[in-house]
Amino acid sequence: MESRRVSDRAIAFFDGQNLFHSAKQAFGYGSPNFDVRALAEAACKNGGWGLEQVRFYTGVPDPTDRPLWHHFWSAKLAQMGRDGVVTFSRALRYRNQTIRLPDGREHTMLVGQEKGIDIRIALDIVRLAHERAFDIAVVFSQDQDLSEVADEIRVIAREQGRWIKMASAFPASPTATNRRGINKTDWIQIDRAMYDACIDPRDYRPKEEKKPCPPRTRGDSSRLTFPSSGSRRTRGGRNRSGTGTSRHCTSGGHDGRWRRVAR
Repeated sequence: MESRRVSDRAIAFFDGQNLFHSAKQAFGYGSPNFDVRALAEAACKNGGWGLEQVRFYTGVPDPTDRPLWHHFWSAKLAQMGRDGVVTFSRALRYRNQTIRLPDGREHTMLVGQEKGIDIRIALDIVRLAHERAFDIAVVFSQDQDLSEVADEIRVIAREQGRWIKMASAFPASPTATNRRGINKTDWIQIDRAMYDACIDPRDYRPKEEKKPCPPRTRGDSSRLTFPSSGSRRTRGGRNRSGTGTSRHCTSGGHDGRWRRVAR
């Protein structure tokens, strides 16, 4: 088998939603604030590899259902393209999910789910390995469905008589409940210092969302919230739903649009 090169070639593969949720759990960030090229360069520098390409994959919310987050991801993906990142996006599919609240009541909400992103990543890793495009696949994900790709990479390495490996990079902290990378791969733990050095300073929200809230007037007890799925606005700005619940805007996931509602 061919020995390692003096400078091994790496391609970074990002599962955008998996990385966002991992960073949120590990570091508490409520929005996808990472700079993928900076993270890929940092990981490759630590490994002594030459970064050949960055590839990013994510689901995008429907513009009619989640206009804020559709705009956010569309703008962020466009900037990545200008930065030379290869992007792949697919519309999220929605389904109703019922959860049980602490008081025993049930609440049904509309949840967006990715379909086919992990398969697309797996296919691209295998295809590019066959094309001899990389020596190391650095996968920014903890999705165990990709562990089978590591087995396939070893088969391709034997067939081609060369050294190839797959590494799994993921945020890690004492607060993270999942501290495992993808099985059968080398693990690269991203600590808080490394992540914070790779934050994207750009603001991808729509312009109208960037305006500061007007000062409250006396007697105004309203506040900004993200209403729960299934709720509807009634006269006087109140929200109603089957359970009468609503959620505040505290995360950068696929939540609803900003509205002002009364307490």
